[in-house]
Amino acid sequence: MLNPIWAGLILLALFSAALQAFSGADSQVLERMTQALIDCGKLGFELALGLTGMLCLWLGLLAIAEAAGLVAVLSKALRPLFSHLFPDVPKDHPAMGSMSLNIAANILGLDNAATPLGLKAMAQLQSLNPQPEQATRAQSLFLIINTASVTLLPVSVLTYRAQMGAAHPADVFLPLLLTSLSATVVGVIIAGVFLRLKLLHPVVLAYGALLIGLITLVSISLLGASAEHMQHISQLFSQGLLLLTVAIFIGAGLIKKVPVYEVFIHGAKEGFNTAVLLIPYLVAMFLAISLLRASGSLELMLNAVKTAVHFFGFDTRWVDALPTMILKSLSGSGARASMLDVMRVQGADSFAGRLVSIIQGSSETTFYVLTVYFGAVGIRRCGVALGCALAADVAAAVLGVVYCYGFFG
Repeated sequence: MLNPIWAGLILLALFSAALQAFSGADSQVLERMTQALIDCGKLGFELALGLTGMLCLWLGLLAIAEAAGLVAVLSKALRPLFSHLFPDVPKDHPAMGSMSLNIAANILGLDNAATPLGLKAMAQLQSLNPQPEQATRAQSLFLIINTASVTLLPVSVLTYRAQMGAAHPADVFLPLLLTSLSATVVGVIIAGVFLRLKLLHPVVLAYGALLIGLITLVSISLLGASAEHMQHISQLFSQGLLLLTVAIFIGAGLIKKVPVYEVFIHGAKEGFNTAVLLIPYLVAMFLAISLLRASGSLELMLNAVKTAVHFFGFDTRWVDALPTMILKSLSGSGARASMLDVMRVQGADSFAGRLVSIIQGSSETTFYVLTVYFGAVGIRRCGVALGCALAADVAAAVLGVVYCYGFFG
């Protein structure tokens, strides 16, 4: 999927630049394209280098949380819900534990732990599949929940915002969390309809009511408040929660007699390796997006959408986040590079800069998750899973715009 997207963006930029240069419409376009080609490598390297410290910090803390058993605690809390959401899976089947651990790891932002657990869970679900090439109801719903990806600690987004110079990197935390929770509810409801799941079971309704009640309570409490007040509340909430999380992680580690310093160092080393591994991906996607922007093609497309949006009387500031919204379902590295490009050009604290942060943190890369999870067990026909997952992505994009206007006006 990524090969044609990446090549297509570059070829589109080159074709557009050549057309403008030879027609005389823009005599400077080739110079801008050449400069963009030179700058993309330097930009990708410098950004990854700046991320190293924050990644070391958070991956070190998350390693302590994992060693202290906090993932297992969350897993136990999810099991009653999963036993009713996945009626085709026996309650004592190993897949139940693996799925619970996978979602718990995702909630805590433990991507390195979540993916292996997810693959293990999918393989265990495959053992119950009477048609190995066709996704079952359980496999489809599990995939949709993974693509919705509720994350209590959006470490990567906050790290990128800090690196890009945001005054308060965590000020998007509350709207991001609300967007992620709301999109997950939408995704599960849509999946329940198409997969014919009994979502009206008292246990499912209790969990759903708790989740929806939390979203409603926060929304009502902020109703009528000014954008400045909501931004202030989001900052206080996120800062307090992040510090509380650090205290819980360290405290739980000490209680469980985890060698917290050694475990932190081990996790921090993974953060350094992660930052290094990001460099080629960032350079590759910055190449495509920088050339597209330098050729004027990206601005031309966005202006066309803005014109249409303005014609219907709506505010157009959200349109600058449209490339990130589109790429989010297709390519994780592409969406990341698009987010960083928006923050670089418009500023991390601009409306578009905050919106792309919310979009980036509130959902997963649907096609990547589908390819990895289904491909690992040989599933070729995904049924309604893809459509439901994309519907959840659309919900995340729309709700992200709504919450961003609510918090940042």
